[in-house]
Amino acid sequence: MRAFGVMVLVTGFMAGTALADAPSVSPRPSARPAVAAAPAPVAAASEQTLRPRARPALKVAAAEALPRGPAMMSLVAPARAEPRRAGFLETFFRPKARPPETVTRAAAVRTVPGGAMIQSRKGSVCGDPTIRGATLAPIVGKIRGCGIAEPVQVTSIDGVALSMAATMDCGTARALKTWINRGLRPNVPSDVVRLEIAGAYTCRSRNNQRGNPISEHGRGKAVDISGFTLANGKSVSIARDWGREKMIRASHKAACGIFGTTLGPGSDGFHEDHLHFDTVARRTPYCR
Repeated sequence: MRAFGVMVLVTGFMAGTALADAPSVSPRPSARPAVAAAPAPVAAASEQTLRPRARPALKVAAAEALPRGPAMMSLVAPARAEPRRAGFLETFFRPKARPPETVTRAAAVRTVPGGAMIQSRKGSVCGDPTIRGATLAPIVGKIRGCGIAEPVQVTSIDGVALSMAATMDCGTARALKTWINRGLRPNVPSDVVRLEIAGAYTCRSRNNQRGNPISEHGRGKAVDISGFTLANGKSVSIARDWGREKMIRASHKAACGIFGTTLGPGSDGFHEDHLHFDTVARRTPYCR
């Protein structure tokens, strides 16, 4: 029993010594050395470098907090990039834009230029559908000063037939039309249907007198009227009816100003049987 007590004391003494020498922290196993990572392949690094970065996601607020209508579209739709402005050299060398092409319907024109060649309608001349006839080739007279650059052969004017095809220029043809409508028709009791032509283009001297200047007939600027026929069948002659028919004298007077020269019976002894009209240019019309 005494021996057992001595053993207990010795065992307790040894246990206390062991506890006094024990460390405060339990020993841990030492960490293993880190293994160096192998370098990434060059191709993988290149792919990672060249790969575009992902765009950050567009943050959108809750639907209840966003405005509605056009304002909503302005928030959600991405902003448009501003157009690039052209540089100085691009602007300087840029070709100019061509103007828009327009298509215009051309009038029927013969190959020879000039007012007499414009055909308003088949069979008409001088660009007037009411002046009927044909276009002739330029006329060169045998005497110096004669001829017509753009002659026409007129057969009817505004529904009034000519007794013969009369060769003249377009200025004379238009003046004759004006006289028919403003000088003759207002002074006769019935419409005029026919004009008696005593002369038109003729290459000769004035009044057929040797030594006189070239007549306006020789230039295609004159026409002689010896009478006319009305729609009621009445036929009027200048030589026969001048003294007794007032409408003839009134029509003769109305031609003054429409033509440059107006002559008739009693003027100079050369126009007793016809009315002479010509389109010579004058400051003051010559009317006898």
